[in-house]
Amino acid sequence: MNRWPPHGAPFLHTDTSVAKVMLRVQIASILPLLVHIYYFGWGIAVQWMLAMLTGLVVEYAMLHLRGRPVKPFLLDGSAVITVTGLTFCIPPESPWWLIVIGVSFALIFGKHLYGGLGFNPFNPAMLGYAFLLVSFPAEMTQWTLPSAVSGHTLSIMDSMIKIFTGHLPDSIMDQVTGATPLDHVKTGLTQGISVPETLNNAQTIWNGLAGHGWIQVNLAFMLGGLYLLWTRTIRWQYPVGFLAALGLMAAIFHTIDPDHYAPPLFHLLSGGTMLAAFFIITDPVTASTTPLGRFIYAAGIGVLVYIIRTWGGYPDGIAFAVLLMNIFVPLIDQYTQPRVRGHAR
Repeated sequence: MNRWPPHGAPFLHTDTSVAKVMLRVQIASILPLLVHIYYFGWGIAVQWMLAMLTGLVVEYAMLHLRGRPVKPFLLDGSAVITVTGLTFCIPPESPWWLIVIGVSFALIFGKHLYGGLGFNPFNPAMLGYAFLLVSFPAEMTQWTLPSAVSGHTLSIMDSMIKIFTGHLPDSIMDQVTGATPLDHVKTGLTQGISVPETLNNAQTIWNGLAGHGWIQVNLAFMLGGLYLLWTRTIRWQYPVGFLAALGLMAAIFHTIDPDHYAPPLFHLLSGGTMLAAFFIITDPVTASTTPLGRFIYAAGIGVLVYIIRTWGGYPDGIAFAVLLMNIFVPLIDQYTQPRVRGHAR
C-alpha cells in the first residue's frame, strides 16, 4: 500500500495556537505594565484586575448565550488580549464603571455579535476605547500625572478608593491628575503657545522631548514588541509601516513650521504610539494579511493618527485610525494578493 511521505505537505504545520500567541502577547505586556505602575501608580493594576473579571464574566455569558463550548474559548486568551489593550488606554484613576462598560462593549459588540474570534471586522479593544471616548469624554481626559511631575504618589489604597468611590479630596486629585502631553500641545496651540514653549515646560515635560513617564512606557512597549518580533508572533510590516508613516508625516510638517508642529520623536514617544505599533494594529483578525497589504494598512493608520492628532478634535487618534483602516482591509487584501506560484504571466 502506498503511503504519504513523512515530510512535506499536507503534514507540515507550525507549533502555534491561539492560546500560545495570546500568551506571548501577555508576556510582552508585563514590562510596560510594571513601568506604568512605577511612573503612574497602582491605578492601572486595579483597573486591569477589574477588567479581567469583567472580561471573564462577559465572555462566559456570551459563549453560553451563543451555545458555544465555554472552556476552550474561554481559555484561548483572546478576551485577555482585548482587556489588556483597553486597560492601557483608560486613565488609571477613572471610575470603576468606565472599564466595565468599555470591556463589555468591546467583547459584546466588537467580537461576539459578529460570530466570535475570527469573524470580527473591527479591533474589539479599539472599538471599546472609541465608544468610551465619544460617550464619556470628561472621564477619559483626566490622566494621572507621574509622581515626579505631581510630587505626590497615590498608594494602592488611594487608587482603589478613587476608582470605586471617587471620594479622594479634590486637593489631592488636582495635584495628581491632568492632561496628557499630546493634549498639552494641542491646548497650548489654541492659546497661542508654540510647540517648543510647551515642550520645554519643566513641570509637565521631560527633557523637552515628550511627556515624563510616557517616554518610558512607550520604550517598554517597544521592547515588548521586539520580543514579539523575535518570536515571530507579529510581522515586521505592521510596526515599520506605522512608525515610518507617523514619523515621516511629523518630520515633514515640523520642518515646514516647527512652532506649530511637534517633532517626530514627540509623536513616536507620546500617547499610545508604541502600544499601537506592536500590540494593537498587529491583530491578525482585523488587519491586512498580505505582505504588501500589512505595510499599506499600517502606514494608513500612521497617516490618520497624525491627521487626527494635529487637526482633529482628539489629542490621540489611534482608536479612530485603526477602526477606519479596518474598513479598508478587504479592499487592501484584494489588490495586494501576491501572484500564485506557477500562475501564467
